Amino acid sequence: MSRRDIYHNTVKMALQKDGWTITHDPFPLQIGNKRLSIDLGAERLISAEKGTEKIVVEVKSFVSASEEIVQWIQK
Repeated sequence: MSRRDIYHNTVKMALQKDGWTITHDPFPLQIGNKRLSIDLGAERLISAEKGTEKIVVEVKSFVSASEEIVQWIQK
């Protein structure tokens, strides 16, 4: 399992405050032979007719932003 980002718990609490239920921490994902792990899986009931809305969240922070990251964000 990869190391958690410094904002992992902050993002998790924000999702919960917004009504999301954390279903996976981390969320396992397999694509072909490759096994991956996404930081969080969450869901919330949106209505009886529409079923359940689901998301997966990958949390990343850039403590010391490189020039490449700054340029990407500014695009």
